[in-house]
Amino acid sequence: MTGAAGLSHVLAMWDRDTASAHLGMEALVVEVDHAVVRMTVGENMVNGHEIAHGGYVFMLADSAFALACNSGGELTVAAGADVVFVAPARLGDALVADAQVRAAYGRSGLTDVTVSREQDGVVVAEFRGRSRSLPRR
Repeated sequence: MTGAAGLSHVLAMWDRDTASAHLGMEALVVEVDHAVVRMTVGENMVNGHEIAHGGYVFMLADSAFALACNSGGELTVAAGADVVFVAPARLGDALVADAQVRAAYGRSGLTDVTVSREQDGVVVAEFRGRSRSLPRR
């Protein structure tokens, strides 16, 4: 994983993320305001159309979003998100979510995530997350 120096807080968050780990997600890049996460579509992730269920694609994007928007050191959570599904992903496809913080002002932030198929680069989904920083407990 690149960019790990100085990001112990977000890497510790990722280590405690059992939901992402359960789906086999792997953080490839974690840098300030940027993260890349990979997941392979498994047999329990396809729907009745034999394509990846949108909820799993959303979760991959959301996990990359969480890494990117927490990389600045503040405890940050999702305030909302929208997704546009562009192309299908199928069983065995490796999906890559590339998250980039676009704006952060005060306690609010905006992060864009592109999910693509690793094997051919086709965009599967575009995700826009809105974040809110919280006081530490």
